[in-house]
Amino acid sequence: MTQTNEPDKETCTGNCASCAATTKCDDPRNADAPKGLPPKADVSVKHVVLVLSGKGGVGKSTVSANLAYALANRGYNTGLIDLDIHGPDIPKMLGIEDARLQSYDGKIIEPVRVTGNLAVISMAFLLPERNTPVIWRGPMKMTVIRQFLEDVNWGDLDYLIVDLPPGTGDEALTVAQLAPNIAGAVIVTTPQDVAVLDSSKAAEFIKKLELPVLGIVENMSGFVCPHCKEEIDIFGKGGGKKEAEQLGVPFLGAIPLDPEMRKAADEGRPFIIRQARAEESPTWKSFDAIMQTLVDQIEG
Repeated sequence: MTQTNEPDKETCTGNCASCAATTKCDDPRNADAPKGLPPKADVSVKHVVLVLSGKGGVGKSTVSANLAYALANRGYNTGLIDLDIHGPDIPKMLGIEDARLQSYDGKIIEPVRVTGNLAVISMAFLLPERNTPVIWRGPMKMTVIRQFLEDVNWGDLDYLIVDLPPGTGDEALTVAQLAPNIAGAVIVTTPQDVAVLDSSKAAEFIKKLELPVLGIVENMSGFVCPHCKEEIDIFGKGGGKKEAEQLGVPFLGAIPLDPEMRKAADEGRPFIIRQARAEESPTWKSFDAIMQTLVDQIEG
């Protein structure tokens, strides 16, 4: 059955707050509902980059954390929003999972600072225990997303990286409507057909919002055995590049499957910094090249 955002009076329940067709509906019960798109959040940022995927488990948060850290390491004032409200992993990956949010005036939230020019906000900083679930419906998510954007003391940012949950639901749609100066979206996938299929849906979602697809990143692309040095395509290889060609969007690069990346995330140290001196690391080179390609594309 085809899903649309057009009003259907035969199936209308009268619950305008949760209806996707609210802005197009002339039902009298909808008279007080706001029309048109919500206003953009007031945040001083030059470039907002959305990082999303069609499915979970492809390394989207790993890419987001390392991309943000790499940008900050090159001198850009960078913010990182973890919008995976139900499964926030960014604080763990950056070694700041015990941090808590503060406000000096009761109105503006101070983000958690990893370095002098890298600030992070995440739902994880608000939870009493790390295993506390967030059981929220859409309207509550929309409220916290706006707060994370404009009620946080970000300062003047060059880049704001937004790590989104898998799929094309409330969080992705809300931040796409609220965030100013969106440079575009990075789609993360793994090489196998199932992941690539879902990544194409994410790319089409971004196109429907009339935002640029900055490119596709193929994560877990091949594995070099540390003993025999033979390359093994555990999840296949080349699926992301092929999909980028078919969709007519840039292919930003492939990141090999690397045990050191898993160790870095578990230890709370970004891989791109942990391996900064390992110039022979194919994974480090891939990350650095992807980041530079992305910056050149946005700044150019």
